[in-house]
Amino acid sequence: MASTSNLVLALAGAASWAVWSSVCGYAAHRIPRDHLEHDGRLLRLRGWERGGRTYDRVLRIKAWKDRLPEAGALFRGGFSKRRARHDRAYLRELQIATRRAERAHWAILALSPTFLLWIPEFGMPWWLAAVMVGYGVVANVPCILVQRYNRGRLARILSPRSRTP
Repeated sequence: MASTSNLVLALAGAASWAVWSSVCGYAAHRIPRDHLEHDGRLLRLRGWERGGRTYDRVLRIKAWKDRLPEAGALFRGGFSKRRARHDRAYLRELQIATRRAERAHWAILALSPTFLLWIPEFGMPWWLAAVMVGYGVVANVPCILVQRYNRGRLARILSPRSRTP
């Protein structure tokens, strides 16, 4: 009986992740563009990030960032971050897309602690709750880091001192 109940809890957790990810993705897609013109408190790059350079120096992010899934164009009118252009207007849109994506991944990650509540509420074993939380971290933190890395690069390219057209 315990294994059947764990399977049901695991399936419920997986369904929760899928539904919550979709809701957060759609909500982020609907954020008005003018709310994404600046980084704000959560998205602002910190000094230790060195404009995103820390992510490449420590995590070698350039080597693996393109292997992550891209869902920017999942909803109608979305922005795929895979298209490569180098004009300033496109780079500004890409900067906004990184803010939108980072917000979405932070919101998705916020579901993680709720699985700890499933332990007493639904009898979820601690190890299964840990797996659910671990999934949230593994599925979202790399995406957040890539957005921060890319935004740091874009800020350097788009700075008034840059000579990029």
